[in-house]
Amino acid sequence: MDDRRDVAFVTGAGGGLGAPIVRRLAADGFSVVATDIDGAAAAAHVDGVQHATSLQLDVADIDACRQAIDQAASVGRLAVLVNNAAIFPSGPFVDITVAEYDAAHAVNQRAYFFTAQAAARHMAKQRHGSIVNIGSITQHGGWPNIVAYATAKGAAAAFTRALATELGQYNVRVNCVAPGAFPTPAEDMQPDGYEATIFAGQALQRRGRLDEIAATVSFLCGDDAAFITGQTLNVDGGWKMN
Repeated sequence: MDDRRDVAFVTGAGGGLGAPIVRRLAADGFSVVATDIDGAAAAAHVDGVQHATSLQLDVADIDACRQAIDQAASVGRLAVLVNNAAIFPSGPFVDITVAEYDAAHAVNQRAYFFTAQAAARHMAKQRHGSIVNIGSITQHGGWPNIVAYATAKGAAAAFTRALATELGQYNVRVNCVAPGAFPTPAEDMQPDGYEATIFAGQALQRRGRLDEIAATVSFLCGDDAAFITGQTLNVDGGWKMN
């Protein structure tokens, strides 16, 4: 890691949305710590990416998250945290177990809370930082069989607003990106005819590209967004305006 560059810490970097976020932030000039519970996947995605290193990390392990954040902050100014790790339990609401619910919230909400807490301790002292939570348009409701996931993603948006209010005095910004329909493993839980449903809801009649989420995260982490905080930005082709 190059200690002359600001550090960006990204969770869930082993695939889906995380890998292009890592590549974009590295291209933007950050030293990126790319973490994932699948350490091999994270390593594969940073292979050949300058100024990016990988780390095996289970975000449900709060102590491990704190240690990883502190280590990243010890080698450069911790400027960015992207909370992206997620799991996607699917099934009828009446069948969801306590263990499934707890797992969804441990990764999709609790980890966001305490990883941001660890990062904020550094960012507040340096009076600089940007936290981006990856949410989902499922927080708006209307999707069956993913109630635990949608509940946690709704919490991420509320968490973003509350945290932005508290950390603003330290010049630390907090925003949320809510992707719509993107080709990630989350789509494995969708029923037949899902793509037709997408195009019926979206204003733009094409699928979203993963690099478009990465570009949005890049914008929110950069100087052009210096006066933007507490916002949830739907990147969904105009789906949730309908």
